[in-house]
Amino acid sequence: MWKRSKKAKETAGERFEDELFLDDRVKEDTFFDDEDDEEFGRLLDEDVEEFDALFDEEEPKKSKKNKKGKKTKSAKGKRNEGSKKGKKTAAIVLGSILGVFLLVYVGFALFFHSHFMFFTKINGTDVSLKSVSAVEAYMEKQVDDYVLTMKESDGGQEMIAGTDISLEYVPGEELKKLVKKQDNFLWIKSLWEHPKIQAKVGVKYDEKALEKKIGNLNCMKEENQVTSVDAYPQFQTDQFQVVPEVVGTQLDNEKFHKKVAEAINGFQKEIDLLKADCYILPKFTKESPEVAAACETMNGYLGASVTYDFNPYTELVDASVISQWVKVDAEMNVTFDEAAVRAYVQTLAEKYNTKGKTRTFTTATGNTVNVEGGSYGWQIDQEAEYHTLIGNIQNAEVITREPAYASRGASHEGNDVGGTYAEVDLTAQHMYFVQNGQVVMDTPIVTGNPNKKGCATPQGVYSLAYKALDQVLRGDKKPDGSYEYETPVKYWMPFNGGIGFHDANWQPTFGGSRYLTNGSHGCVNMPPAKAGELYNLISAGTPIVCHY
Repeated sequence: MWKRSKKAKETAGERFEDELFLDDRVKEDTFFDDEDDEEFGRLLDEDVEEFDALFDEEEPKKSKKNKKGKKTKSAKGKRNEGSKKGKKTAAIVLGSILGVFLLVYVGFALFFHSHFMFFTKINGTDVSLKSVSAVEAYMEKQVDDYVLTMKESDGGQEMIAGTDISLEYVPGEELKKLVKKQDNFLWIKSLWEHPKIQAKVGVKYDEKALEKKIGNLNCMKEENQVTSVDAYPQFQTDQFQVVPEVVGTQLDNEKFHKKVAEAINGFQKEIDLLKADCYILPKFTKESPEVAAACETMNGYLGASVTYDFNPYTELVDASVISQWVKVDAEMNVTFDEAAVRAYVQTLAEKYNTKGKTRTFTTATGNTVNVEGGSYGWQIDQEAEYHTLIGNIQNAEVITREPAYASRGASHEGNDVGGTYAEVDLTAQHMYFVQNGQVVMDTPIVTGNPNKKGCATPQGVYSLAYKALDQVLRGDKKPDGSYEYETPVKYWMPFNGGIGFHDANWQPTFGGSRYLTNGSHGCVNMPPAKAGELYNLISAGTPIVCHY
């Protein structure tokens, strides 16, 4: 009896494999359609019934009496025997179920050795439960109607038909390789994983025709391509805020050509140009941490406030000005519009610089003259001031200060020489010392001889460099080592290089026209007593106005 059951079981297994799963029996199927379902179910039912029949033979009935004709077993014995029989039946049923499940599972594993698993898609095409030959037949059938649709970011779409590029299907080994790569004994995972495969299928086409077709697409025309714009901080009302990026329609030609070729080679029917990364996208979006950090830094700079002191005038650099200077570069680094900041510093210089400018000056005698030249006056050191100002802003300083000066004057109000200065009237050959607006000393003088080359005393506004006692004034050094002249003086007060005030005891008279014949080499000769008086009044930095 056991041998017959085992043989029947082997026969059932062989029949199940032969009729259902061998590749020779299913390779001609193109789809797993309704008829296939019915046939698969019929075969499965027959095999399950035959499998169950192995366990349906009854055991020989036991005699109710023993050989000697004694009475049957007690009631208790019958209950024990029934319990054992029930457990045995349950075990047989459970084993039958597990056996059927195992056969079904193995059956599917064998089936998926030559067919694609449940919910499988290749390049977006559903190939579930299809054999390689069925997929190839399907694709070959679809070639004539093939159209690749390209979805653009602005909502538009363009198409390339297979007929435009002489598209043909060429059977190959790729599909067979894909089937073999499946782990068919883990086929059950396909029920929830839904395999999606990207692969080249056997197609060929006219590449030159494709290039021409791509070149004629509207999305490839320069006038239809809008450049993407990065997100960036923008000043709005009272602070910087992030302006979102703009996704343009400018294509990355290399990527676009590659993705189109891949889509056709994969027999895909649609390509989303944005999702396929065919566009030149913004490098920074509103969510980019670099943009947020830049915005925060720029808003920090707005906290700076620099008040320039041009007593009695002021100039203010606050958020409204700083916001026009702060910007970001292509890498979202916060920088300054250097040209704009330097232009601002230059406007300060043009407004407040006096050095080298022609001044209108009221003389001690009440006359009004124009004075040109000289080294005295206000002059902003623009380079130093640019860097100082940038530093103030970066440190968010609130500060009142003077600008960085290359040279200084006495006042920003009215005449820059202020109320204390020395005046040299080159025409009248007279000098005055004005202190706090009042003439406190004056004297006739002898200035440089204008009739000797290089000896005239130049006009202009200067400042006293220093003062010293008991000096020897020397002319140019001659080839023999001696000097053109060597003149000892008691009081020396230079203001224009080697030109200065000093006592001149060799001059018998001062003033008038003596300078035209017996003038100096450029210095202002003074009576010794007056030179001493001036020495006690003047100090380094005091303005000196020389005019005609």
